[in-house]
Amino acid sequence: MASKEITYNGNTFELSYSLVGPTRKKTILILHGWGSNKELMQQAFGKLLSEYRHLYLDLPGFGKSSNDTVLTTAEYAEIVQRFLSELGVTPTIVMGHSFGGKVATLLNPPCLVLLSSSGIRVPKPLGVRVKIALFKTLRKLGLTALRDIFVSDDAKGMPPHMYETFKNVVNEDFEANFDNVTSKALLFWGKADTATPLWTGEKIAEKIADATLYPLEGDHYFFLHHAPFIAQTVSEQCKEID
Repeated sequence: MASKEITYNGNTFELSYSLVGPTRKKTILILHGWGSNKELMQQAFGKLLSEYRHLYLDLPGFGKSSNDTVLTTAEYAEIVQRFLSELGVTPTIVMGHSFGGKVATLLNPPCLVLLSSSGIRVPKPLGVRVKIALFKTLRKLGLTALRDIFVSDDAKGMPPHMYETFKNVVNEDFEANFDNVTSKALLFWGKADTATPLWTGEKIAEKIADATLYPLEGDHYFFLHHAPFIAQTVSEQCKEID
C-alpha cells in the first residue's frame, strides 16, 4: 500500500492506493462504491486479470484516503485524474462499482466497466419520502441531532462534509453523461439489486453507444460471487484496446 498527496481547489487529499503486478504494461483502475474501500475490490479481483497492472484506490473520504471538504462526482473524477497524472498512469480500463461507476464514466477510458453503477435516479419509496419530509420539518425546528434516525444506512455516522457530499452525489442525474460516453462499455449487474435496480442498468446500456449488459445473479455486491466471469469477459472484450 502507498499514498500520494494531491492538491485540488486549495484542498489537500492524501490518497491511499495499492498496485498489483506493477511491471505489467497495461493498467486497470478499479474504484469502489460509496461507503466501501479498495480492499473490497482487491478481494474480488486481485488474483484475476493477470495481464493488467491493477491500481486500487481509496476515493477521498473512504478507506485510508482523506477528505475535509464537500465534493461532487465531477470533483472526485478531477481528483482521480490528477492522481493518475501524478503517477504517470493512463489506464486502459477503468472499472467502477456503484458510485465508483459514475467516477469511472467521467474518466472516459478506452474500456469502461460498470458494476451496478449509480447515475440513474431511482424513485424513493413512499416511506422514505415521508421520512425526508419529517426530517426537513425537524431541521427547521433546530432538531438536527436526530439526523441519523432519518438518513439512509449509507449516510449514517458521516461527518457533516461527507453527508453533504453524499446528498450531492445521490441527487445527481447522470443520464446526459451516459449519453456522451464514447468508450467501449461492459455493464455487469445484479438481478436482485435494490440499490441500483437492473432496469437502471438496462437504461444506461441503451444510452451508451457501444455497451453490452450482463445481468447476473445476486444483489448490489453480486460481483463478489461473479468476479471470475467478469474478469474473463473483460479480458476477452478489451484485449485489443490499447
